[in-house]
Amino acid sequence: MPSLALELKQAMKRHPRWSLAVAESMTCGRLQARVGEASGASEFFLGGITAYTLDEKVAHLGVNRAAARKVNCVSAAVAEQMARGACRLFDSDLAVATTGYAEPSPADGVREPFAWWAIAHRRRGKFVGVKSGRVECPGATRTDAQAIVADAAIAELVAYLRESRG
Repeated sequence: MPSLALELKQAMKRHPRWSLAVAESMTCGRLQARVGEASGASEFFLGGITAYTLDEKVAHLGVNRAAARKVNCVSAAVAEQMARGACRLFDSDLAVATTGYAEPSPADGVREPFAWWAIAHRRRGKFVGVKSGRVECPGATRTDAQAIVADAAIAELVAYLRESRG
């Protein structure tokens, strides 16, 4: 089992009643695959969604269309909305989300790949924590950037779980 998957499994064992969902865009399924690499992931992983377009982010995750359109769906706020939306969609305690650019996009002023990740945490249906961060991927190829961001999001989730009391 890859080390990040093992770390995630061990961190989730500290919170045996918590469940996890995933919402992703830029990572295009890699984040869900990373979670699924953990033997026994079915004990905590409810599922995920790859919502690649604005319409899908709005329809399935409740992302604010006007605000997301202004930033081409790439911001901390959009990642946070995606994570909260995944919690609601899957009725999970935790969700992790990603959105970003897997390659340069000169038309959008993006010179290097980067993404935002977010983690949302609910207890009894109320959000008790949402945090986000940015991952830079200078010089990375499209697929390398997607892998870097998926690994970073899992590492942040593991760190969050280790810090959480539950």
